Amino acid sequence: MSTPVGRQQTEGGGRPQRADARTNRARILEIADEVFGKGGESAATEEVARRAGVGIATVFRHFPTKAALLEAVLVRRFDHLREQAEARLDAPDPGQAFLDLFAHLVADAATKIAIAEALLDAGGDGDGPAAQASNGLRRTIGVLLQRAQRAGAIRADVELPEVYALLVGTSRAAAHAHLDEEVRTRMLTIVFAGLTPP
Repeated sequence: MSTPVGRQQTEGGGRPQRADARTNRARILEIADEVFGKGGESAATEEVARRAGVGIATVFRHFPTKAALLEAVLVRRFDHLREQAEARLDAPDPGQAFLDLFAHLVADAATKIAIAEALLDAGGDGDGPAAQASNGLRRTIGVLLQRAQRAGAIRADVELPEVYALLVGTSRAAAHAHLDEEVRTRMLTIVFAGLTPP
């Protein structure tokens, strides 16, 4: 009699728990992205738990420290941005694909920077998984840049290091100066004029 009950708990009870755990983890990451993206280092893990509809113990079961949670949030964000970049690799207009991604990354920067600064404040590892995920995004941007250059849409005399530095600088300026969309668009027009052939 005890064997069927045990099997039922494993097959019927175990799987839903694992599915619930995956759902909870995904929900925690989604909410943490919003909370820390707006509040930076001042945001609290308790707020994440409250908005995700789980107990704080559930959050810490998935992410033992605030730094671990922030690291996972940042990895998720970089992976998502890399996937968006990869989706543009086969675009019929490589130049526009590159410029569109550049503009998208600048628009996304405030949230990403807030999370990254919160991670450093929480004692996160600057060379950890988030840095590796960031490097994956950088490599994909490099491929897009090369395609745009081969198409003649971006100057041939620029290379990824200076283009990436320009992207980072523009992103930080837009984020820290709290530029509205109109000013950001004009700034990008000037930047793009420097990147495109005369």
